[in-house]
Amino acid sequence: MSRFLRQSLTALDAYTPGEQPQDMAYIKLNTNESPYPPAPAVLQVLNREQGELLRLYPDPTGKALKESLAGLYGLAPENVFLGNGSDEILNFAFLAFGQRGAVFPQISYGFYQVYGQLYNMDVRKIPLKEDFSLNCRDYCGQNRLVVIANPNAPTGMAVSAEEIRQIPETNRDSVVLIDEAYVDFGGESCLPLIREFDNLLVVRTFSKSRCLAGGRLGYAFGNPELIRDLEKIQYSTNPYNINRLTLALGQATVEAEDYYRALCARIMESRRWTKEQLEALGFAVLPSQANFLFAKHPGIDGLELYRQLKQRGILVRHFTSPEICQYNRITIGTRSQMEVFVNTVKQILSGGAYENL
Repeated sequence: MSRFLRQSLTALDAYTPGEQPQDMAYIKLNTNESPYPPAPAVLQVLNREQGELLRLYPDPTGKALKESLAGLYGLAPENVFLGNGSDEILNFAFLAFGQRGAVFPQISYGFYQVYGQLYNMDVRKIPLKEDFSLNCRDYCGQNRLVVIANPNAPTGMAVSAEEIRQIPETNRDSVVLIDEAYVDFGGESCLPLIREFDNLLVVRTFSKSRCLAGGRLGYAFGNPELIRDLEKIQYSTNPYNINRLTLALGQATVEAEDYYRALCARIMESRRWTKEQLEALGFAVLPSQANFLFAKHPGIDGLELYRQLKQRGILVRHFTSPEICQYNRITIGTRSQMEVFVNTVKQILSGGAYENL
């Protein structure tokens, strides 16, 4: 780093994105992208007319898309905030609501730690239970920004909305943020609770279940005052935060809801099949409500399995934290991709004469 970097940022432990290697054609099961294309009506948005409109700034309010999302979920547009990916919304929320610090699970989405460090916040990380489940009671009465991914990442495990209810109920003077990036794959949304709690913010993304990771579009639901707080930061930093094409793609996506529900069902079925196959091979697989599985095998080191899969053209996500370094996170691809993955794992295990075969 240069000698010009602000001193407070020199120790920043930046988030590490999933690798995107270009050296060969991989089956990518490492970044939780959808294996399927956007709906045909969404692809039709990418036309010459829309391209010519790129000379004009986008609508900074995202009015049309907010109205579409509000209509889909039975809310008012004033309950909706749009961001350049859900990561931008998380960033704004930490900046806006973290004045007394933040608390989140010790094993969760890595960006929470980054934002806490970026804003020099008093951060408390609470360990998960031994089985990697989350105890909502641990987050009651914290009197600081509470951030919970539900389903959690990288475990894929979820808790019910009724369990989460006690968190905003006992933190009335602090914002509770529920990150629902993966909720469409079997989790239960906390969206109905925003009518009950003015301190609850529910954050979602188009990247996973809506096949738009490259479009960078996220959204949040909450009390209109919370939404205005986020908009104040948006208009003070980057008022045109979402480009014209992404706004148009997002609106077409909302209008193709049936297409995406069907894709989620297909991914959940492939997840069920893959979990059964891995367990038959001796893997311990956590119960997932996301578009990925978190698994380990007693006879092969997690990093070694990751490396051997990569050598054979399959990418999964490996984490180096001691608590989870024996696990790998496996994105659910198409059924044919998962069949290749399972067969490759069988070859690796049989070649090493590992246990439980």
